[in-house]
Amino acid sequence: MQILYGISFESWSLFLEMSPYLFLGFLIAGILHAFVPDEKVLSYLGESAGKVRSVINASIMGLPLPLCSCGVVPTALSLKKRGATKGATLSFMISTPETGVDSIAITYALLDPIMTVFRPLATLFTAIAAGIVENFSSVTEKKTHLNKPLVMMHAPAIQGCGCSCPGGACSSDINTGTVPRISAGIKYAFVDLLGDISKWLIIGTIIAGIIAYLIPEEVISSYLGGGIFSMLIMLLIGIPLYICATTSTPLAAALVAKGMSPGTAFVFLLAGPATNAATITMVMKFLGKRTAMVYVGMIAVCSIGFGLLLDFIYLGLGIRAAAIVGSGADIVPPYIQLAFALLLLPLMAYGIVRKKCNLEH
Repeated sequence: MQILYGISFESWSLFLEMSPYLFLGFLIAGILHAFVPDEKVLSYLGESAGKVRSVINASIMGLPLPLCSCGVVPTALSLKKRGATKGATLSFMISTPETGVDSIAITYALLDPIMTVFRPLATLFTAIAAGIVENFSSVTEKKTHLNKPLVMMHAPAIQGCGCSCPGGACSSDINTGTVPRISAGIKYAFVDLLGDISKWLIIGTIIAGIIAYLIPEEVISSYLGGGIFSMLIMLLIGIPLYICATTSTPLAAALVAKGMSPGTAFVFLLAGPATNAATITMVMKFLGKRTAMVYVGMIAVCSIGFGLLLDFIYLGLGIRAAAIVGSGADIVPPYIQLAFALLLLPLMAYGIVRKKCNLEH
């Protein structure tokens, strides 16, 4: 009973810390959904934009978008079908699930300002590097029957996932008036998007609570305290794992608080949300085995490289990451944290129930 209470207390404390930042992140996500339609940026991702520029445009486009791992696949393949280069498609798939505004906000709340700045910058570089390597290493493609599978994949995946165009409320369908746009954006953020990740967010928070309460600090610091070996372990765990950027953050924060090096945590934060077994399979099927190798290989190389760089930054600044984890949440008074937590809980419950009903029908 004491163990259950301890885990519950740690999990609830973690949820309190991140609630205000989660709410802010979802609010900004709704605004982006309402006022930044996909159609206006498609022209920047095609062959006419060039092998490098199309990749850079796709990476920047994906950074603020709050699409999770399941939502980014049909959206990215739709971009490819509508003329985006393979490199731009790959860049979009890497940058988008990594650093939505919700995950950036929660990174600040649960980790620290250094990681909050480093995470999107390293992700942007990784996405651009992978896209450029793909575009310049690709050979002349043979004609394929790609269009038919993409059409079949695109529509049901979007409806079922609720990430890119949940409930059919794509940006092109939103009314032109300001009030209808805002209303559609709020519905997208606090019903569709929140409902899509709520289950995994709860699971991730509970696992983080288990780590915080049960796992001794010396175990984490001994095996995951830094270095190539620690990062390879996290890479092997993160690549096949299905986890979104928002869900991975509390897990990383709990591990850093127990002694994991920030660089090792970053490997998990990059490799986990950017890849999973299902996504890799889809890339192999629709973009080819060589593209899938570039996709996984560049994420592996860049995550370890940036992990080592991040550890060097903390060491050079003389900062012990475990000592400042969660410092961003200190600026929010406890009663405000509680208010946002109590506001989010029923919205999360409604979103989970609504998504389950939609899947059943």
